[in-house]
Amino acid sequence: MALAVGSTAPEFALKNQFGETISLSDYAGKKNVVLVFYPLSFSGICTGELCELRDNIALFQSHDVELIGVSVDSHFVQRKFAEQESYGFNVLSDFWPHGGVASAYGVFLEDKGIANRATFVIDKAGNIAGEIITEPGQARDFAAYKAMVENL
Repeated sequence: MALAVGSTAPEFALKNQFGETISLSDYAGKKNVVLVFYPLSFSGICTGELCELRDNIALFQSHDVELIGVSVDSHFVQRKFAEQESYGFNVLSDFWPHGGVASAYGVFLEDKGIANRATFVIDKAGNIAGEIITEPGQARDFAAYKAMVENL
């Protein structure tokens, strides 16, 4: 079961597409975070969703939000994916322990070995201020992102 709005967001430390370690605590007290779990890099719906976020990055930047994508792919795959799609935000690898961070957030699909499509808006205090979770195969609506970010 996914974490509830109002709960404390679990700390994480994962490699981004460049092999650098990114932690939630890097942003504590400094920036809000939108943490976007997606099943797999290069898949159709995931690529479409992340490209929509890329194309609307100004919304996040104007509200002091760090946008971060997360999937179970290795950081080598994440690098190629981010380069191919020109993502100007961190794309993290939840590769090992496999799906560990997605599990901590309650969105790892054990039977499939991937994370569900789930987004958590984390405020500067480290609390979950909003979430978007869809059924497998269903894309998230960008309007929901916009509403949550504007309410921070």
